[in-house]
Amino acid sequence: MSLYCENVSLNALAEEFGTPLYVYSQAALTAAYENYASAFDGLSPLLCYAVKANGNLSILRHFAGLGCGFDIVSGGELARVLAAGGRADQTIFSGVGKSRAEMMYALEAGIKCFNVESLPELGQLNAAAAECGIVAPVSLRINPDVDAQTHPYISTGLKANKFGIAMEDAEAAYYHAATLPHLRITGIDCHIGSQLTNLSPLVEACGRLLDLADRLAAQGIELEHIDLGGGVGIVYHDETVPDLSAYAQAVRHLLGNRALSLILEPGRSLVGNAGLLLTRVERVKRNGDKYFVVVDAAMNDLMRPALYQAYHHIDNTNPQPGNTFTADVVGPVCETGDFLAQNRRIAAQTGDLLVIRSAGAYAASMASNYNTRPRAAEVLVNGSEFRLIRPREQITEMLERELACL
Repeated sequence: MSLYCENVSLNALAEEFGTPLYVYSQAALTAAYENYASAFDGLSPLLCYAVKANGNLSILRHFAGLGCGFDIVSGGELARVLAAGGRADQTIFSGVGKSRAEMMYALEAGIKCFNVESLPELGQLNAAAAECGIVAPVSLRINPDVDAQTHPYISTGLKANKFGIAMEDAEAAYYHAATLPHLRITGIDCHIGSQLTNLSPLVEACGRLLDLADRLAAQGIELEHIDLGGGVGIVYHDETVPDLSAYAQAVRHLLGNRALSLILEPGRSLVGNAGLLLTRVERVKRNGDKYFVVVDAAMNDLMRPALYQAYHHIDNTNPQPGNTFTADVVGPVCETGDFLAQNRRIAAQTGDLLVIRSAGAYAASMASNYNTRPRAAEVLVNGSEFRLIRPREQITEMLERELACL
């Protein structure tokens, strides 16, 4: 069985660049962006790609070329956006723990808006803006206490979560923000979670934010935009994912005649299914009745299965008929939690090339050097062409800075 990314053989890519290897389809990136643009046509949203999903500079540059803005959660991500040719004035700065240095950097760059998550942050941002001689544009991230019905580690819209300002405190927070001379209130936002497979929580959160916006308007605080965050899920296994056109229709109905522009922060749904991870089988091991397919990728290359108990579909580019068995697919990292799949029916033998699907989001971006493992290379495919967009890390590079300190 010969598997391809667009018109390029995955076996050929593995031979040229080695494994583990991240591979992305440019056509799939474009199609995912256009799916949003088409669904929300008429609302003219600013689509701010969530950089945390995958921050490779070539991917950011591609989205910038499509007209995308960006959603960032650190000063480092802002540096990536700017290095890739993205615009600060189309970038939203989210995150619960922005440092003073990050605030100053974003202010001087001309950030579009800070999504502020607490009263202390309002005061700190006002002070930073005063020092810069700038009035900072702010939106308050409201925690609407809506259950996103997703994995608890990626649920962000409940009172028990660290994110946002509680709904019952929101009006007072806006009134306080309005008194701070170096802040300008521009919007309202929320982000209730990630990998959402049901529209209802998204629509409910939108309704709650609009009700708050109406109450604020009645008190003389007029908002310019509503930011509904991201979180729309993708298919990893057999999920039924939200219909973006239905989502857009619901938002359009709720917005009505309000003069609010719309911002969305998609991440996973733009890149998740556009990427895959190639890995080579080192050996098949048996412990009693238990089989393990040991591969050269590990939890440091794809953290999601260990962290979220996530499912990723796995294909073999050269399966042997009649050689299917049940096994855990595991990596070389010295942790029992180092698995990419558990109790999976698979056909595999030493030297086989496996394809781990839906690895475009939260794979390379969460990669680490645990066990002194170099991070994998990344390749972008465009039709019949492909190019290396991040070389494989070398152990000498990893040791260089420490050696300098000896």
